[in-house]
Amino acid sequence: MRATLLALLAFIPAHAATAQTPITWADLIDPIAQVYEDPFRELGYEQLEKLRIVAKAQQRLEDDVSATKTRDEIEARLNAAEASLAEQGIDAQNLLSQRWAVAERRKRAAVSGNTELNGKLVVLTGYAIPAPPTDDGTPVAYLVPERGMCSHTPPPNPNQMVRVLIKGGWQPTTMHEPVRLTGRLSLSDTTHDIQVVDGMVPMRAAYEMEANGALTTQDMQDAAGSRQENAWAATIAERLRASGKLPRKEIGETN
Repeated sequence: MRATLLALLAFIPAHAATAQTPITWADLIDPIAQVYEDPFRELGYEQLEKLRIVAKAQQRLEDDVSATKTRDEIEARLNAAEASLAEQGIDAQNLLSQRWAVAERRKRAAVSGNTELNGKLVVLTGYAIPAPPTDDGTPVAYLVPERGMCSHTPPPNPNQMVRVLIKGGWQPTTMHEPVRLTGRLSLSDTTHDIQVVDGMVPMRAAYEMEANGALTTQDMQDAAGSRQENAWAATIAERLRASGKLPRKEIGETN
């Protein structure tokens, strides 16, 4: 399936660049929102586990565990985890004090779209997921960068999902149909619950596209077949001319 998607990417006419801007999924991400301080990135798995022990132990103590023995056990686990982290130069309390601020930065990085693409006419290749139409009957689909997203795997970040309002004749007929779409992109944060393979899934998209052009694998195969037929016809005509059964074209003649 990935080979099919790469083939669609390669099947962009040379003249299309003058009218639309081909983009990749990486282009959709706001580069500014990705730059932020996150001290948790440097922690290994065991360090994160000990930090979780500290956080959970503190929460249980704050919840006022009444049994003295239970409190002693929780405090012992907390102190041991803190001491282990301190030996590695990690201040558990300092890190925990930053967790909500870091969570907010991560959320912003996952949601923020690239403002430079707002209102642009673009070409984007991905996998289409059928969705219910709008209230006025406009066909809708969601475009994602990887096959299986939103069904067998969780939805991607909002800035890696495009809600597509289909203005042309194409509509996806299968789940995760590979397609290259042309349309005007806009920053529009939307959330809709739709039925997919594994049940209802909240589809949060940072972008909306009014798609007026689509290239599917079938279109590509049909075009390739037409080229092959034209090449075959030209070969037969040349053979007939060589045998004298078909007059040769005069210079400047087009038919």
